[in-house]
This record gives sequence, C-alpha cells and structure tokens, in this order.
Amino acid sequence: MPRNARSAAEATEEARGRAVSSAPETPAWRAAFRSPDFRTFQGGRLLSMLGMQMQNVAIGWQIYSVTRRPIDLAWVGLAQFVPAAGLSLVTGHAADRFDRRRILLVCNAALATLSVALMVIARVGPADVGWVYAVLVGVGVGRAFLGPANQSLLPSLVPVEDFPNAVAWGSSFMQTAMVLGPTLGGLAYASLGGPGPVYAIAAACSAGAFVLAAAIRARREGPGAARPTRASLLAGVAYVRGNPMVLGAISLDLFAVLLGGATALLPVVARDILHLGPWALGALRSAPAAGAALTGVALALWPIQRRAGAKMLACVALFGVATVAFGLSRNLALSLVSLAVAGAADMVSVVVRSSLVQLATPDAMRGRVSAVNMVFIGASNELGEFESGLTAQWLGTIPSIIVGGLGTLLVVAVWTRAFPALGRVDRLSDVAAER
Repeated sequence: MPRNARSAAEATEEARGRAVSSAPETPAWRAAFRSPDFRTFQGGRLLSMLGMQMQNVAIGWQIYSVTRRPIDLAWVGLAQFVPAAGLSLVTGHAADRFDRRRILLVCNAALATLSVALMVIARVGPADVGWVYAVLVGVGVGRAFLGPANQSLLPSLVPVEDFPNAVAWGSSFMQTAMVLGPTLGGLAYASLGGPGPVYAIAAACSAGAFVLAAAIRARREGPGAARPTRASLLAGVAYVRGNPMVLGAISLDLFAVLLGGATALLPVVARDILHLGPWALGALRSAPAAGAALTGVALALWPIQRRAGAKMLACVALFGVATVAFGLSRNLALSLVSLAVAGAADMVSVVVRSSLVQLATPDAMRGRVSAVNMVFIGASNELGEFESGLTAQWLGTIPSIIVGGLGTLLVVAVWTRAFPALGRVDRLSDVAAER
C-alpha cells in the first residue's frame, strides 16, 4: 500500500477510535436497556403480569364472597399448579425446540381468551365458582408454557455481562406490576361493580402483551419438531439434580415460600381480621411487591458484588421473620410494613437465584431447566396457596401464618448445612465464567 494511502487509512482508524471513545457509554445501572428487544420484552411481561395480578384479586374476592371458606381459596392455587407440574417436561422441551417468541404469542392470546371467559362467567353465573376453577386450569396450562419461554428467552436478549442487571430490572418491573395490579384490581372491583370489568381489563393487558411480543426482533429457531425422547424430556431434571448449586437455589425457594407464603389468606385477613373491604385486599397484595420493587431498583443501582450466596440465605431468613410479624399483626399499617419487608427480602433471593440458574445453564437446555424451575416456583406459590388454605382450615388463619414463618427459618438452617456450595457463592459473574 502506498505511504499516503496507508496514512489516510491510519487517520481514518484513529478518527474512528476517537469517535468511539468520545461516544457516551451507557451507565452500568441501566446496561440491559441498550437492547431494544429487552425493552420490548419487558414491556410485554409488565402488561401480562399487571393483568394477571388484577385478575387474581378479583378471583380471590369473588370466590371468598360466595363461599366464605378459606379452603376454597386453596383450590385456586391448586387448579393452576397441577397443569403446570404435569406439563413441565413438555413445556421445557417446547421452549428448547421451538421459537420462544412464538410461544409467547400463543400463550398471551390464550390467556386473553381465558380472561374473557371469566368475565362471561362473572356476568352469567357469578355464584357458580366451579366454572371459575375450570378456567383456572386453562390459565395454569397457559402459564406453564409461558414461564419457561419467558425465562429462557431473556438471556439471549442481552450480553452475558449485562444479564444480572437485566434480571434486577426485570424483577423490578414484575414487582411494580404486582404493586399496581392488586391495587388497581381492588379499586376496579369496588368501583366498577364486581369482577367482570376486572377480567375485561386483564384480557386487554394480555392482548397488549401479545402485540409487544410480536414486535421482538430476535429469532431463535430451535431444532424443530424432532421426536422427543425420554432422555431429552428428562434432561432438565437430570441437569438440576446433578448441579448442587442450582438444585439448592431453586429448592430453597420452593420450601421457604411454600411454608412462609400467606398470599392465599389475604382475603381472610382483609375481611375477617382487619374488617376492611376489597381495597384493603389490593393494598395487602401490593405491599410485598412494593418492597420487592424498591429492592430490585436498588440492586440494579448497587448490584451484589460479593458473598451473593450468604446474602441470599440471610434474606430468606428475614422473609420468615417478616411473615411471623405479619401473622401477629392486627393493624393495617403494621401488616403492610411486614409484607413489604418480606417482599424486599424475597427480591434479593429472586435476583441471586435467577442469575445462578440461568448463567449456570447452557442455552440449549435453558427451556428444560427453566421448566423445572417454574415447577418449583409454582409449587412454592400456587401449591403454597393450597397449603396455606388447608392449614388455615385446620389451625386457623393466624396460627397458620405464624407456623409457616417459623418453618421458613427452619428451612434456611437445613439448607445452609445441606448445600454448602450455595452459601459459598461469591461473585455472580464467576458463575458465568465457569460455564
């Protein structure tokens, strides 16, 4: 190359270097937002969760108003958990074999249709709760496919170094929806004359989530509809079982929230203990999410740098203590504070656990491992609601909440000894480096 041509090329490269170095860098606390697909994806999840939370408030209040029995609230969780658990191997396999974006489209369309069905039931036969349970089984099926697709799609939307930041912001958005959803659901139920309008709003939210999912540009065409084998279906289970760190993280959440969660009993607390209306139920359901949302933002701004495993265990223990405090409360303000603290503690666990599970799992298996994780989460939430309603029927509402919180403390003590690798996790970035 002639000398003048080489000099011109070098000058061009130098100019490019100056332009790159002078370009403003995205601050670390919002690094994940550099991806347009991440922003679109989170907008869809926010809408979907907002509608789901509004719908949950309406379902709980509608059923308890008709039957006045805590055990009937237990069936709400069980109706959604059973299909999720039964289909877990299939849903995880689907998330690894097919385009995860298309799964989001189908699931959001189905959930919108089911919300419309609940609206029709509320207007035609509001006292027949059996039909509500039947629709909830369908909701459980939709969520069974939606969960693994959502969880396994997220890591492909951002660089690996931005993933903990994406988890923190994503969890914050979900908790924001869990703050606004119950509050708006309770207010809409009280002001619009019943559950029907709430279900209509939930259907609109799912439709909006469908539109945003369609706008995601990233494509991941899986291997296609090859015939699944027993080994391929069970690969996620085998991977979790063979990885003590992943198994310890997701099973800790399972048993801690299974025992300590009191969400199913909030209609009873609001109506029969605090003697308040549906607006109070919305506030109580929003309180844990408010604490979690604030904590999620804090973790995005000031991420956990060291001793991530030990901090997760400590926060799960704090969740148990806050649950006991909630069980002892007879005051709305104290109840809200206790639930907010529980939500804040749980958010630390969620961010650490989600980062550990997703970063420690190869992309080709994320769907199946996420499906296993979703079964554990569903067991802790929906099955936990069944456990809460059942024990409240046996022991009473308040003793059930207190015993559950004490059980969470016991779980933390056992898991600290049974999974020492979990407590030794230091930097979350080291987990990704070991893959």
